[in-house]
Formats: sequence, C-alpha cells, structure tokens
Amino acid sequence: MSAAPLVGYSSSGSEDEDEAEAAAGALARPGAGGCRRSQSPLPSQRLPVPDSVLHMFLDTEGEPEDDQEKHGGRVRTFPHERGNWATHVYVPYETREDFLDLLDMLLAHAQTCVPRLVRMEAFHVSLSQSVVLRHHWIVPFVQALKDRLASFQRFFFTANRVKIYTNQEKTRTFVGLEVTSGHPQFLDLVSEVDRVMEEFDLTTFYQDPSFHVSLAWCVGDARLQLEGRCLRELQNIVDEFEDPEMVLRAHAEQVRCKSGNKFFSMPLK
Repeated sequence: MSAAPLVGYSSSGSEDEDEAEAAAGALARPGAGGCRRSQSPLPSQRLPVPDSVLHMFLDTEGEPEDDQEKHGGRVRTFPHERGNWATHVYVPYETREDFLDLLDMLLAHAQTCVPRLVRMEAFHVSLSQSVVLRHHWIVPFVQALKDRLASFQRFFFTANRVKIYTNQEKTRTFVGLEVTSGHPQFLDLVSEVDRVMEEFDLTTFYQDPSFHVSLAWCVGDARLQLEGRCLRELQNIVDEFEDPEMVLRAHAEQVRCKSGNKFFSMPLK
C-alpha cells in the first residue's frame, strides 16, 4: 500500500520557540549619531564603547539557527525567516483513557518494527497544509476562517483504520488512524478553509485527502518496515480491542488555527 501525503506538521517544542522568534521584527542597529546644529560639537577624544553594547545586537542580525538535534532531527518543510509564521488549521482530537491504552499497545508493537518511533504529543485531524503567514496577516486570516466556519454544525467521526503516512519530502513517517466515518463533513470544512487560503494566495489542501489522526512519528522514510505484515498486525490490535468503535469515536466541536506559538479556536455550532 502506498503511503498518502501528509501535511507538513508545525512541530512542537523548539520549533514553536523558533516561530515565536520569527514573529519578532529585526532590531535596528543604533546609528552613528552626529550632533544637531544647535548642539556643541563632540570632543575629539571619544570614550570607548563597552563590549556589552557592541555585542548586544549581534544575535538579531544573523539567520536563526536551525539545529536538527534540538527538535528530534526534524527537517523544516520551508526555510525559517523572520516575520514568517508557520500556520496550520485542524480539528483537535480529544483523547480518553481507553484511547491512550490502545495507543500504548499500538506504539509498543510498532516499535518492534521501527524502534525510533515516538508518540505524538497532541492529536488532531488536519484541514490544511502547513503554510506561511506574515505576522500582519494572522488576524485577518483568522477572522476570515471564523466567518467561513460560523454556520458549521458539530459532528461525530470515527478513525479506526491504521495507515502509514509520510510528509511530502519523505523526511518523516507517521503511523495514523484514518477517518472512516465523518469524511463528508471534513470535506465540507476543507472546502471553506481552502477558500480562505485562496483569498490569501496560500496553498490549498490535497485534492483527495486521507483525513487521519497521527499517533506516532519518526525521522526518515520508514514505509518499508511498517507496511505489509506490521501494518496488518497493528490493524488486528485495533480490531480486537474492546469496543473499538466507541473508543475511536470522537466529537468535532471546534476548529483551531495554530500560527507560530499562537492558537485560535473557532467553536462549531
């Protein structure tokens, strides 16, 4: 089975901190100030400038450091630039204790195939790719989303089909649960999100999306190790879990937009 493309995630941890730095405008280096005509001329002998002053602006001039070791070896989907905020629209997936019990079983087995897999820190169903917003676009972008989604009703959905995904660059692999009921409602949400993306000249979502909840991830393309027998065994764990339909049934109550380190919530009716 071929892996479906996955949204380039705006990853948590140090990448969130990087995006917060990107929102801050570059500080201007103080100029060499001359005196106004009404002022007395400067003395010919100037006092030395302290080293602390000479070096206080150096960190704001260079390109931000992108140390992969600080964020699990993840590779950025797009270059980090000041003033650019990685932005992602999604439906949060609220977890219960029985879901986390199932997740522990799935992750333990998946790690026998790919030991470097790690559990996701939070769970959601994506409605957009990760796009870049300039800081001054964030408020109008979020307002446009709120206007488009204001009339949408809440709905239930189920994600219970194990599937392997990669990002477009094949630099990360994800084990996910594909949505098997609620697909039409997600398509309707994406249609409105796409209209907002078009208004801001941003990339729209995939033409034939596989809506899913990512459970675990690893660096690199691990499809060969995870698909086939391992995938079938993971699906068996889901199917044999006690009352999987109820465990994996969720309620879509809101849409969220994450831009840099800021979160915006849009409740559904």
